[in-house]
Amino acid sequence: MKFGGSGMRFFGRFPRVEQPAAISNRSAHCAAILIRKETSRMKKIVYATGVIVWVLLPLAATAEQAGNPGKAARKSTAVRRGEYLVRFGGCNHCHTPWAVDKAVNMPVPDMTRMLSGHPADAQDPTGTAGPQDSAVVGPTFTSFKMPFGVVYSANLTPDLETGLGSWTAAMFIKAMRTGKHFGGNGRAILPPMPWTSLTALTDADLRAIFAYLHSIPAIRNPVPDHKVPPEALEGITESFEKLKSLERAPAKAAN
Repeated sequence: MKFGGSGMRFFGRFPRVEQPAAISNRSAHCAAILIRKETSRMKKIVYATGVIVWVLLPLAATAEQAGNPGKAARKSTAVRRGEYLVRFGGCNHCHTPWAVDKAVNMPVPDMTRMLSGHPADAQDPTGTAGPQDSAVVGPTFTSFKMPFGVVYSANLTPDLETGLGSWTAAMFIKAMRTGKHFGGNGRAILPPMPWTSLTALTDADLRAIFAYLHSIPAIRNPVPDHKVPPEALEGITESFEKLKSLERAPAKAAN
């Protein structure tokens, strides 16, 4: 009994040994606390990330639109209408450089340079027109040797320096109405550009064409100046003014 008593007093000095069930319950309790803390921390991180994304995404979209003014309008109704009119009017036939497509073994518009006008480094037409010919067409189908001089197709892409990037819709509409560059304040728009056909379009259609032209990729291509003498330019301008007067006369008579 003495040994047993001493033994009992001896074991009484050690910490209480918990049963396996008690250990399991405490471990589960601690694990639950840790999970709640981790979940709370993750919620805060997700919330903070959501706020950042919510703030930055509109800013990124605005910056992207500012870097490419035409992209935001690319799928608008006006742009789709403008694309239809440009395709129907055959604008690519003269304003997009042509190249031989080996797959079909014939020259076709090179759409990688869509509507960028006469290439700055392309050759002029070198042939000689016959007595009944109106023009000799250059190798890229963007330059035309006519009786009054050589004319080059313009860059219609929204490039700021070499295309229509600095134009406004109002300038474009007035140019098509008057047959003169830069909103009616520049030189005459020269043949073979059929601007007189575009005068039949409504302002809404002309605005749609302009919207589409501003939605396509900008291509830097400084088209050369036309090689047309000043006296020829004056004569063409005078002829166009007479033509416009003749076209207005039937309209006035009908009213």
